Amino acid sequence: MNSRVLSSSILGIDAYIVDVECNLSRAQLPRYVTVGLPDNAVKESKERVTSAINNSGFSFPRKHVTINLAPADIRKEGSAFDLPIAIGILAANGAVKPDYLDKLLLLGELALDGELRPVKGVLPIAINAKRDGINGIILPEKNAKEASVVDGIKVAGVKTLRDVVAILNGELKIEAEKLDRERYFNKRRKYTIDFEDVKGQEQVKRALEVAAAGGHNVIMIGPPGSGKTMLAKRFPTILPDLVLDEALETTKIHSVAGLLPDSVGLIATRPFRSPHHTISDAGLIGGGTIPKPGEVSLAHNGVLFLDELPEFKKNVLEVMRQPLEDGVVTISRATVSLSYPARFMLIAAMNPCPCGYATDPNNECTCNPPMIQRYMSRISGPLLDRIDIHIEVPAVPFSELSDKQPGEQSSLIRTRCQNARSIQVSRFDNMSGVYTNAQMETNELQQFCKLDKSSSELLKTAMEKLGLSARAYDRILKVSRTIADLAGENEIKSEHISEAIQYRSLDRQLWLG
Repeated sequence: MNSRVLSSSILGIDAYIVDVECNLSRAQLPRYVTVGLPDNAVKESKERVTSAINNSGFSFPRKHVTINLAPADIRKEGSAFDLPIAIGILAANGAVKPDYLDKLLLLGELALDGELRPVKGVLPIAINAKRDGINGIILPEKNAKEASVVDGIKVAGVKTLRDVVAILNGELKIEAEKLDRERYFNKRRKYTIDFEDVKGQEQVKRALEVAAAGGHNVIMIGPPGSGKTMLAKRFPTILPDLVLDEALETTKIHSVAGLLPDSVGLIATRPFRSPHHTISDAGLIGGGTIPKPGEVSLAHNGVLFLDELPEFKKNVLEVMRQPLEDGVVTISRATVSLSYPARFMLIAAMNPCPCGYATDPNNECTCNPPMIQRYMSRISGPLLDRIDIHIEVPAVPFSELSDKQPGEQSSLIRTRCQNARSIQVSRFDNMSGVYTNAQMETNELQQFCKLDKSSSELLKTAMEKLGLSARAYDRILKVSRTIADLAGENEIKSEHISEAIQYRSLDRQLWLG
């Protein structure tokens, strides 16, 4: 007696169909075997499935049970195969009609009493099911909203194994989960924090606005308590709104990682990830026997905030250079090589010295120049080369802290940033892989960042007098182009160059000796 049930699994952030085949044969002693490269979670499904079937009012067959997960050359992981395995066994034993098993996709973890528990990766599974022409999906009730984000496929959220059997046998009808995707997306596109909460720091706010407008990475240098973390947390609120395609891609990553809350079907705001400085390189980039996305991928289309940047391990910071450059992370193992998107904006923060008070007029610094030099040298040149804006964050005076007047709202700043991004989209329309000023290479800089005589002289003087490094030259041009876009100017002017020069603190001889 054989049966075949459709299910699905995840490879990277994409899904593929898995045929769950069940064969029941007579044997003197009952046995249960699972083949098709199952991991431990799949192998342990035997106990969950057996108990769930018996506790749901059905009889587990006392036969030789063979479960095959095809294709058999890809390792299967997770508990989502519990439900299709249970249905396959019941169908092979005659308790479930086979009429709909080749038209519906089943997934879900089973509790011992037959209740269905939510699983990971539902959104990419639903997207792939629609692409493969599957009519519908039966899955745990708590995953239904996530799957219903995909238009054109019926989604049934179910509570128990008994209900699934009743649906397949035509004894129970259930309303398909429906979701007005556009309305839901727009309703959830709200932030709980705002830039108007920040007192003072007008120059820093301006620098972050320039960064958001041009897609520039930022490092903030300032004493403890100056507001670096507060500013970083509010940075996503001034970035252009996520479009639906970006939201779907971001949600897929969080769904695969198992970080999507049950009540959230679609991530509608830009993610903000802030890992601790003790994180490993695998935690930041991703890894594992079967590679999982790391923090750089979870920050895709959003912000990765690294507080106390010099405290991160050197090897952890160095592995971040490739995703900063390419916008993608490739993790290779002996049996598989997976790529995860990692197009994020880096916001880093650090103290100006080990004690933190080198630039604070209210506290005395206890560090000597060699200590400061060693502290600053923890950040490598190649990593610093990928950060366009360096901004000093001074301590906020009491007069500004006690000011009752709220700051400018994030929505107003976001509108200006969106307008500047629109200019860039038009500018780079025919150029592959370039969408913002921060992504410009040498050819684009020569074409779109031409300077008049006065601007060129100003930049030359700054390079010589302030001791700016060679790598600062291109960064200043990119940031100047963004400042001009914010001002609605076609040409880069000397005032744009002047402002951009201010955003290169760490390249000056004052910092690097």
